[in-house]
Amino acid sequence: MKKAIFLSTVLFVMLATACKNDKKSEVEDEAISVEVPEVAKAKKVEVHITATTGNSMVGHATFTEKNGKVKLHIMFEGLTPGEHAIHIHDVADCSSGDGKSAGGHWNPTHVDHGKWMEGSAHHAGDIGNFTADADGKATLDFETDKWCIGCDDPTKNILGHGLIVHADPDDFTTQPTGNAGGRVGCGEIK
Repeated sequence: MKKAIFLSTVLFVMLATACKNDKKSEVEDEAISVEVPEVAKAKKVEVHITATTGNSMVGHATFTEKNGKVKLHIMFEGLTPGEHAIHIHDVADCSSGDGKSAGGHWNPTHVDHGKWMEGSAHHAGDIGNFTADADGKATLDFETDKWCIGCDDPTKNILGHGLIVHADPDDFTTQPTGNAGGRVGCGEIK
């Protein structure tokens, strides 16, 4: 009888221990299967802006896309003091001395030229105006979710277009150019 009680006790302890280890394994397996969200990498395009014939300006633009928005940062030197317009144009081609090889304003949705504001009609390339100081230096910062870098949407993808700096400010009403004057600088967004 003592032998039967002893064997029953040993069997009970073995079963209890075996069940406890199974639960521990399940908990360990659950802890290992944690999903880590993927971190979005920024896309970046650098653009060197050179002077058109008869002008002496230079500039450097950086387009950075992250989390569905494109930020544009530009630094300029050698401009005439005062306001100037800047636009994205149809073609990444600065081969002509006057910058006209870049074509007209980038306008993939075929709307009127205008000021970049919520709810107003404007070309995708209508960036706006900036002011050069007395030394001909200027910076411009701009951000939008209406552009992308290398995406499949031709109405948003800035790659393959030109970046044109104009001699005068954009009046935001004259069609189709905003009466922004001659092209003093050109860059290729590639």
